[in-house]
Amino acid sequence: MIKLSDEEKIRLEKLKTIRALGVDPYPAKSTRTRKIREVVEEFKELEKDGKKIILTGRLRSIRAHGALTFAHLEDESEKIQLALKRDEVGAKKYAFFGDLIDIGDFVEVRGGLFLTHKGEKTVLVKDFTLLSKSLTPLPEKWHGLTDTEIRFRKRYLDLISNPEVKLIFARRSAIVRAIREFFDARGFLEVETPILQPIPGGANARPFVTRHNALDIDMYLRIAPELYLKRLIVGGMERVYEIARCFRNEGIDHLHNPEFTQIEFYQAYADYEDLMKLTEELLPYLAKKVLGGTKCVYDKNEIDFAPPYPRITFSDAIKKYAKIDIEEYPTRDQLAKKAKALGVDVAKGDSHGRIMDELYKKFVRPNLIQPTFIINHPPELSPLAKKIPDSPKYVERFQLVLGGGIELCNAFSELNDPLEQEERFAEQEKARESGDIEAQRMDTDFLDALRAGMPPTAGFGMGIDRLTMILTNSHSVKEVILFPTLKPEK
Repeated sequence: MIKLSDEEKIRLEKLKTIRALGVDPYPAKSTRTRKIREVVEEFKELEKDGKKIILTGRLRSIRAHGALTFAHLEDESEKIQLALKRDEVGAKKYAFFGDLIDIGDFVEVRGGLFLTHKGEKTVLVKDFTLLSKSLTPLPEKWHGLTDTEIRFRKRYLDLISNPEVKLIFARRSAIVRAIREFFDARGFLEVETPILQPIPGGANARPFVTRHNALDIDMYLRIAPELYLKRLIVGGMERVYEIARCFRNEGIDHLHNPEFTQIEFYQAYADYEDLMKLTEELLPYLAKKVLGGTKCVYDKNEIDFAPPYPRITFSDAIKKYAKIDIEEYPTRDQLAKKAKALGVDVAKGDSHGRIMDELYKKFVRPNLIQPTFIINHPPELSPLAKKIPDSPKYVERFQLVLGGGIELCNAFSELNDPLEQEERFAEQEKARESGDIEAQRMDTDFLDALRAGMPPTAGFGMGIDRLTMILTNSHSVKEVILFPTLKPEK
């Protein structure tokens, strides 16, 4: 049973009264001739023309002064003042508005335009219709909604109370639109691949598992679209991309949400050097489209997306910031001992490669503010990437890191040797048996695809949530995901 506040009880009584009067408080249809922003922008012409306009929206304020009531009406575009006069709408309608209409209700108003003596653009209401009775009062009107937990849990109230939040999601929409424009203009084909997969692959991550009752098998929400997109390259589709919703059963923090969105693309006859050049075209393009220039402020730092971006190898970066040479610790136990001495948490099941990655995360990432390519990673961390021919201890991979540790992009020259790929999968399976629950699985169907032949290919992934964080100076992915994953309410 929902516990009602005194205000909610009053509004329920008003609802009963409205229905008793034969008025439908939730009609199916409404009409408007213009959005409020159009009226505000064309006010002089519309006022001079003298035609009646019809507007719809939510009431954001009501101020009664005897036979005259002022209110503000807001739609998604703008807000405008309303003036209701008893002589204009009639005593019966005026009393209905005063007694039964509340802040938060949706209404349709019809009338003409005039300027008040203070110069405020105003609609002189001739008639109105209730479109939706609000049974819950809006957050305190002067201070808005500031409780972070409530903001994320009840995003609809956040959007009502904090106009700047709408701007974040308008910018996110512009980012996605610009991504499509960029890749479409370069001959890439947008595709859709399975979200529900029999084997999760394409990244080192723990998947969500579910049960398909008709087939009587376990299935998994995808952790990445990679292996399916590469199947398309095998099939002769040379440039493909997907704006993909992905799911990883991992912890939640300011950079991670179990459900997230990324852009992945694959280009035949390219390598990771080509994709670094393409990245230096993509990010300035997106920044200019969304912000009007290549610079933005993130967490008090000015970030410039203008290329070129510095490059440093994975091993050199650890040497520079952690002051150790990982090649001097060739075994897992040697590196684990040194990492522990440096204050890195090492779990029993952590592999040699995972310990390297923990060193990198602790010492390297926090120091990278401007866009920087970290290149040439150990193969243990990149089981789908091609080894560097003259340096087989490392693979042709890059990550773009910026903003004090945000990994924005991950890309590599794709491994297309089916026999080596099978060996890499086998190594991953051993890591799983040793306790690494995020290690990748043996995917025999993908191996069959590689055996059919995949041309030289490079692939790229970028988190759209993280990019939106940077371009809106937001400091948590919860701020840029409309409905983030939250702990259940107590």
